[in-house]
Amino acid sequence: MKKLINGPDEFLRDGLDGMALAHADLLVLDEQRRYLRRRQTTPGKVALISGGGTGHEPLHGGFVGYGMLDAACPGQVFTSPTPDQMLAAAEAVESGAGVLYIVKNYSGDVMNFAMAAELATGPVASVITNDDVAVEDSTWTQGRRGVAGTLVVEKVVGAAAEQGADLDSLRNLGERVNGCTRTMGVALTSCTVPAIGSPTFVLADDEIEMGVGIHGEPGRRRQAMAAADSLASELLGSVLEDLKPQRGSEVLLLVNGFGGTPLLELYGMVSAAHRVLDAAGIRVVRHLTGSYVTSLEMAGCSLSLTLLDETIAPLWDAPVHTPALRWGR
Repeated sequence: MKKLINGPDEFLRDGLDGMALAHADLLVLDEQRRYLRRRQTTPGKVALISGGGTGHEPLHGGFVGYGMLDAACPGQVFTSPTPDQMLAAAEAVESGAGVLYIVKNYSGDVMNFAMAAELATGPVASVITNDDVAVEDSTWTQGRRGVAGTLVVEKVVGAAAEQGADLDSLRNLGERVNGCTRTMGVALTSCTVPAIGSPTFVLADDEIEMGVGIHGEPGRRRQAMAAADSLASELLGSVLEDLKPQRGSEVLLLVNGFGGTPLLELYGMVSAAHRVLDAAGIRVVRHLTGSYVTSLEMAGCSLSLTLLDETIAPLWDAPVHTPALRWGR
């Protein structure tokens, strides 16, 4: 294992400290490293909190800031944060309008955020993201996994929170955005969790994992490597089959790298995705391309579509200023 770390035991500590130092204008790291929060708060708004195991950066800490999250709780690599982290984050950022937890559908995350909600003294609501169409049940989940579409929920709901929407409205909006977002991914290589020191799974040089999860969970099948057009066709074919957009629908296309994929390859997948969607009569009117919901150094990508309407599109376009996303401000 070759990684730029001092050791597995220091990996999380050093990474969180460095993130807070690199973005000190935007972020504050709790002294006990239980959460990252905004440096500049907005009094009177609903507080948005997310979190999960580290190793997926910039998700979630990279999306803390104006127009997105108020705080993020980092767990150990691929391991849920604990309820006390979530409670501490809520106490730090809640300002009287309540707290909305945005939770990826993984058993540990769902259980721990639910426990934190039960222990809360103020109004709390939750949105569970489950945008992955690859498998219905998998390692660590009951039902579909929450993957890159979580970013879209955090951005759209974060914009609405910034505009003063109340807790019930934000929960309903989050559920609606999740409901019109679908994702599927493919892995070209595995990744190595530092505490384990060996790859999570093994692929032959000519093999890929179709439908992989963001922790390296199995997907639909192993298959031979294929050209970008073929991969985009299968990934988006599954997304479109599940989402069932009408011809002429307008969508956001998120091409997300898993951490080890060159940006030029991701742009190539944008091009391939357009060919598939053009043939299906789907109009891509918004794009986001880059490595935003990663799996350490895994090579591969996921393709996400979100159906846009007169509510969701303006909220996506609204100003945002976080370490990983910034526009309009």
